Amino acid sequence: MKEVIITEEPIALCNLLKLENLTASGGEAKYVIAEGMVRVNQNTETRKRKKIFAGDIVEFAGRQFRVQVRGPVT
Repeated sequence: MKEVIITEEPIALCNLLKLENLTASGGEAKYVIAEGMVRVNQNTETRKRKKIFAGDIVEFAGRQFRVQVRGPVT
């Protein structure tokens, strides 16, 4: 399972999909979420702004990844 590193939490689910280049745009990210194509922690998620925290597992388009938080590099 791939790890996705973010610098602060939470991150909106639609922003996470864009960050990982799983969708071409924010509009596409919101569409695939609204259509029930994304799962968070094994549950179908339709809330576009669902807050994602460290340890959450997101599944989309046959890919699965765990979110991790690491502080910004100073």
